[in-house]
Parts: sequence; structure tokens; C-alpha cells
Amino acid sequence: MLFASPLYGAFLVATWAIFWLLPSRVDRRRVARPLFLVAASYGFYFYGTWDAARDEAVPLAAPWWAALCLAVIFVGSTLDFFIGRALARIEHRAARNALLLVSIAYYLGVLAVFKYWNFAADAVASAAAALGAHVNVTRLRLVLPFGISFFTFETMSYTIDVWRRELEPARRYLDYLLFVSFFPHLVAGPIVRPSQMLPQLAAEPRVDAAAQARGLWRIAVGLAKKIVIGDFLAQGIVNRVFATPERFTALEVLVAVYAYAMQIYADFSGYSDVAVGSAALFGYVLPENFDAPYLASDLQEFWRRWHISLSTWLRDYLYKPLGGSRGGSLKTYRNLMITMVLGGLWHGASWNFVVWGALHGGALAVTRIWQRSRAVFAFSQGRTPMLATGATRALATLATFHFVCFAWIFFRAPTFDHALLALRQLAHGGWTLEHVTPRVVLVVAAAAALHVSPRAWEGRAREAFVRTPALVQGVVLAAAAVALHLVAGARPEPFVYGQF
Repeated sequence: MLFASPLYGAFLVATWAIFWLLPSRVDRRRVARPLFLVAASYGFYFYGTWDAARDEAVPLAAPWWAALCLAVIFVGSTLDFFIGRALARIEHRAARNALLLVSIAYYLGVLAVFKYWNFAADAVASAAAALGAHVNVTRLRLVLPFGISFFTFETMSYTIDVWRRELEPARRYLDYLLFVSFFPHLVAGPIVRPSQMLPQLAAEPRVDAAAQARGLWRIAVGLAKKIVIGDFLAQGIVNRVFATPERFTALEVLVAVYAYAMQIYADFSGYSDVAVGSAALFGYVLPENFDAPYLASDLQEFWRRWHISLSTWLRDYLYKPLGGSRGGSLKTYRNLMITMVLGGLWHGASWNFVVWGALHGGALAVTRIWQRSRAVFAFSQGRTPMLATGATRALATLATFHFVCFAWIFFRAPTFDHALLALRQLAHGGWTLEHVTPRVVLVVAAAAALHVSPRAWEGRAREAFVRTPALVQGVVLAAAAVALHLVAGARPEPFVYGQF
């Protein structure tokens, strides 16, 4: 059930209407609304998984596969709720460690089976072929459950935080089920921390007309990013160039790389906008996930702006436990490399993601070396490090953006060989634009201009929308829906991070 589909719009409106029509004053135990949202979220997930399995697997097996994927969420949620309660009561260190291990083992096992099974099946088939045998890989392959990487991180953070005694366990089973399954963030994030969401679920949801209007605005903006920029660039140039880079000139490949940088940002930040806006309609606040990442002047700043919920998760639950920046420079660089390589593998079992993670890990280490060397040199001269001028920051931002684009080649290419072909074309291809339409160049330029435009502009437009009468808001949203339908392609592109 794609966020950009009319089906999701109908589902969201129906769910919102029923949710607020359910009684609250007579429901002193606050059961009706959260129970309904859990049921709606499970239905949302079941349908989406069933639809994906129906396309890729045996149609008759699709309902059973969807039920299995849903059971993974339900069993894990139930397990973690009771483990969290036990961790709060038990003082014996070994017992607490064992409980934490059970929770982590469950989710790492789920990730290993569902996310890396196909990689292992392909390896077995290749080994068998080398020995002269044939293995039907199609019968071995599994359909990846939606959002598995996201809800596993959310649930692991819950048990880890309770184990660290940084978080009180959820008081109600129903609240914890809703925390894990809430449909706006279930499939592709943002990765919601339990400390952010559980207190909201423990209280009666409240929302006013202004908050809901802002939520509708976020949904409209997110869909516009997705359809007008993300889908158009994917279909107009990115998919074709990365599928067969050898057929395109160096300039065309370069435009495709820039186009992918705009596509993945518009696609993923657009998804996050729809998620945040959808949650706001029910009175819940999800964390922001993007903050103009291509304006970053170094890699550290980029990761403070890009996929914020993932980067902070990796920082708090992987980088810091490894030792962080404690223990000397070499250990810091090692920890950065391990964190980013594992962050790459989180996206999938592929050498492309390993290289992408290693590139960012190495660049973060170089950034740290540069920052420390500047600080040491300034200290030796008896002064503080000089602040960057406007021109220096602009050059640093440009360099950071191009490094990120270079790494995106490995992230987007279907195979490692395709990535090498794209780099080879960049180095030796021609400099014509025969296969790139002016509209593609215009959309890339417009997307870049919107990215660097002052955030206050969008804020003023949003608040002007909020202040208008409800009838005018409805007309504006209806006009936006019609316009997006007219510019949408015949076949919508799936969200990039839906595959993770």
C-alpha cells in the first residue's frame, strides 16, 4: 500500500474518521482507539506484504507469507514487552544480560533469515553450479517483509534502553503493540525511539485543527516531492542509466548521478513527510528525519542532517558501545569504519553497500583527522581555530556534496560491476546529452534550488495554509491531488527505502 497511491489515501481517511469517532470519555481504560489503530496497522501491513508476495511468489502462498510476516512483528512485540517488564524487576546481572540476549538474538535472527537468506541461497546456487550441479534458486528465495530493518531497530532500542535503566518499561501491552506497529512509520521509518513514542501513547491523544492542517500540508509536500521529483527522475533518467551505463556518455551518467542524489532525497524525505503528517492527524508526533543534508559542509554534518533517526541510532547503539571517540585516535577511526560498514550492510547483503559504508567510514575518519589537526595547529600557535568564511564553507559544501554523489553510485547501482561501468563511463565517455531531455535537467536544477532555498519560505507558506478556512484548505488539497495525479507516471515507483 504505497503512500502515493489512492488506496492509501482512502485507508488514511477512513482510519482517521473511525479513530476520532470512537468514544473517549466513556472509555476510561483508553482501549478503543489504540486497539483500533493496532488492528488498522496490522491490516495495513498484512495487505502490503500480501500484495508484494503475490507479485513475487506463488499467489496461493501469498496470504500465508503475509500472515507469517505479521506474526514476526506480533511475536517480537509480545516477547519484548514481557522482557522489558522482567528487566525492570530483576536485579541479578547475569539474568538481565540473558534476557537482553534473548531479545537481540530474536531480532538479529529475523534480520539474518529474511534479509540475507537470498544472498546465501545465491551463494549456494553458485557453488553448486561450479560443481556441475543445478539448484533452483527461485524455490529458495524469500520475499523481504516490509520495514523489517526499521521495526527491528526500534524494538532493540527498547530492550537496550530498559536494560541500561534509561527507560521505564511500557505499562500497557496495547501501547507497546501500537508503538511497534503504528502504520505511518512501520514500513520505512523514521526509526522512532520508545522514549519519544511511548509517553505519547500512554496519554489520550489530543489534536487541534491547526495541527491537523499542518499534518495535511506535510502529506501534500511529501507526495509532491515523491511524485514530481523522485518518480520523474527515476523514470526519466536514473533507472535507464544505472541499468546500462555503458550506453550513455560521461555527461549523461553525471546528470544521472546528480538526478539520483535529488531522487533519493525527494523520495525518502517525501516518505518521512507523509509519515510525520499522517501521525499528526491522530495526535502523535514523529521525529524529523531530514534537515537539508546537501547543505552540509563536511561528512559529520551530513550525517547529522541525513536519515537522522538511523544515524543517531547507529551512534547510540553501535558507535558509542564500541568505544566512540574514547581510547585514542586509531580506535576512533576503527569504530567509525565498523559503524558505517555495518550501517551499509543494514541496507542489504551486497558488496555495493559494503563499499558505500566503507567510503563514508573512511571519509568520516579523514574528516576527524582534519578537524583534530586544525585544532592542534591552532593550539600550537596560541589561538583558536579560524571559523570558515562564506566562500570556504561553500567550497566545503560543494566538495561534500560531490563525495556523497560519488558514494551514491555504489548505493544505487544494481551490482558492483554496474558501479564500475558507471565510473568508467564518467572517466572515458563522451560529453553529449543525446539521451537526456531538457525537462530532466530542469527538474534536477529545480530540485537543487528548492533544497538550498531558505526553510522560512516553506514555513510561511505552511502557516498561511493553516490560517485559511477549512473549505479553502479542502479546495487547495483537492487541487493538489488532481495535479499530482495528472503528473504521475502510469506506474508509480516504489519508495526507495521500502526495499530495506
